[in-house]
Amino acid sequence: MADPSSYRPSPGQIPDSPGVYKFRDEHRRVIYVGKAKNLRQRVANYFQDLANLHPRTRSMVTTAASVEWTVVSTEVEALQLEYTWIKEFDPRFNVKYRDDKSYPYLAVTLNEEFPRVQVMRGAKKKGVRYFGPYGHAWAIRETVDLMLRVFPVRTCSAGVFKNAARTGRPCLLGYIDKCSAPCVGRVTPEEHRELAEDFCDFMAGRTGTYIRRLEKDMMQAAEEMEYERAARLRDDAEALKRAMEKSAVVLADATDADLIAVAEDELEAALQIFHVRGGRVRGQRGWVTDKVEAVDTSGLVEHALQQLYGEERGDAVPKEVLVPALPEDTEAVSQWLAERRGSQVSLRIPQRGDKKDLMATVQRNAQQALGLHKTKRASDLTTRSRALEEIAEALGLDTAPLRIECYDISHLQGDDVVASMVVFEDGLARKSEYRRFQIKGFEGQDDVRSMHEVIGRRFKRYLQEKERTGEWEQAPQAAGETPATGEALPGAASAPTGQTSADAPLGITGPTPADPLTGPAPTAPADPLTGPAPTGPVPAPTLTPASPVDEIDPREDDGRPKRFAYPPQLVVVDGGQPQVAAAKRALDELGIDDIAVCGLAKRLEEVWLPDDDDPVVLPRSSEGLYLLQRVRDEAHRFAITYQRAKRAKRIRSSPLDDVAGLGETRKQALIKHFGSVKKLRQATIEEICEVPGIGRRTAEAVAAALASAAPATPAVNTATGEIMEEDDGGTS
Repeated sequence: MADPSSYRPSPGQIPDSPGVYKFRDEHRRVIYVGKAKNLRQRVANYFQDLANLHPRTRSMVTTAASVEWTVVSTEVEALQLEYTWIKEFDPRFNVKYRDDKSYPYLAVTLNEEFPRVQVMRGAKKKGVRYFGPYGHAWAIRETVDLMLRVFPVRTCSAGVFKNAARTGRPCLLGYIDKCSAPCVGRVTPEEHRELAEDFCDFMAGRTGTYIRRLEKDMMQAAEEMEYERAARLRDDAEALKRAMEKSAVVLADATDADLIAVAEDELEAALQIFHVRGGRVRGQRGWVTDKVEAVDTSGLVEHALQQLYGEERGDAVPKEVLVPALPEDTEAVSQWLAERRGSQVSLRIPQRGDKKDLMATVQRNAQQALGLHKTKRASDLTTRSRALEEIAEALGLDTAPLRIECYDISHLQGDDVVASMVVFEDGLARKSEYRRFQIKGFEGQDDVRSMHEVIGRRFKRYLQEKERTGEWEQAPQAAGETPATGEALPGAASAPTGQTSADAPLGITGPTPADPLTGPAPTAPADPLTGPAPTGPVPAPTLTPASPVDEIDPREDDGRPKRFAYPPQLVVVDGGQPQVAAAKRALDELGIDDIAVCGLAKRLEEVWLPDDDDPVVLPRSSEGLYLLQRVRDEAHRFAITYQRAKRAKRIRSSPLDDVAGLGETRKQALIKHFGSVKKLRQATIEEICEVPGIGRRTAEAVAAALASAAPATPAVNTATGEIMEEDDGGTS
């Protein structure tokens, strides 16, 4: 690993003009290319303290061994030179959009004497008119088959064409009138070219002229009682209409535009493009790329524009390009596009109307493409097996972790703190095993303490299940101590009479029965040496499960393992070193030492292990990293969904809900009369009685309920900073 200071140029050597720079490694290979308005400022940013650099940028500058630059006169020239160098050197740290397939185009070879309609892939050729791209080649063939009724252009290969010309007999399409048979001289080269140009005009969106012409000829043939010809013209018009229906109208103003959307996460980005010509979607394509450099959405858009239009000229660059975020230097990129088109190009973000709605559709396609890409990797058995093996190797596990549990904490500024537990078995989500928790042991925001409680409560349940089924027995020891540490087990103190099974000590499944002679039995037997067992409350804060499904089922054992009965081989926490240490401490307090623990820090995608000062960095292409990321993201999704639902339920609640006999109608009447809960709280009983339908007893109950309920913290409009009054009784 190179030290960036060893090849850092002095500031005076770097010009402050626009230009393009490239980093080379020790073998003189170009590993990164970038452009800048001011080379001195941009290049200097790479040589600051490594701790302040983005991890991907840090990796690049430590891999590099030298930096070079080229000065240009304008920013547009810098953009063009950057694209040229990226294409020439293929640097490993630049974002490159690559697809696993070559999209087919409908091509018309106008550069030949007898133009041919065909499906073409790969690099575009000069003199060939292209339409598309299409998602599938069969879609092109269906369209061409419909249009050959009206535009019988040649579709055969050069060999077939020459053989027909030699023998003087056309191919089958010539006999069924789907080819004008220029090979045998039925039409002249000029007439055939005119047919090909009409075909291109129709595909370019100028459809109305041809349909109206066919309908006019059909009516004229009918008037002349040439009914067979009229029927054929009718069928031709219907064929063109069916071909048009294959690309629905999405923009009513016959817009020519490309719509680009990006979906991204920490490691990858998916790009989707809709090609709209004449108001119709004429093609769609997409790519998924690794984010090998520190780049935001605007940077991804700029890279996409370079790679989409770097080789295009003329009409291949549309009049309008709609994007989710504008590039950093919008003016230079727009000028570069205009030079390639030969006329003005509008580069903008759609704000309203049909274009914004269509952009939302493209965005959904990008999200689905990214999700599908990740799902394909996760669903493959070989890939999953390799991912588990890589995790085991990286974390030093004896066997692959077939069951992984991941935990995440979610809250909103310390309110409604909840936790989630998701389970992956053999690399796939086991949603029936998911659990969620409310944290009530303390108030406020403390992710580390919350994580400690979640892990402690979950594995306390695990030990309870093992003891209930006879799989685990405590070794002789002092009451309430673990064999490993001698510390008190959470819940190891005796339970008072009436305690529920969820909060009871290990092995206790209900309240201790009372003796008919002596009264209530002691909550735990007295030790002959130390005296009676303590009866006070458990000092550790209590973590309450979110719903009854998390409680241990006290019903008669049916022989099946209860919830929390299966231990994982690996516990993953969403966080870094502090959260990992808290989880490990919770396991140690319970005497559990056969479950591995790690944490995945979201921003840097580093894996942290207990008692290690440095993280484990998995390769970016590692299937193990993909699996850990997917597990972590699923835990985050599950936690935040529950937190939002819990918060919404709290916001909708009102102190008036606790007043017996006060229905929704009278609650609304009170709010309407006083204007807000705050003013209702300040009202006297006599003033409350003035509201129609409210008697004195109800008024006293309302006043008592509002007096006992603490005023809610006022909401703040984050956009304006305005404090919002209680105006709806919490019923919105």
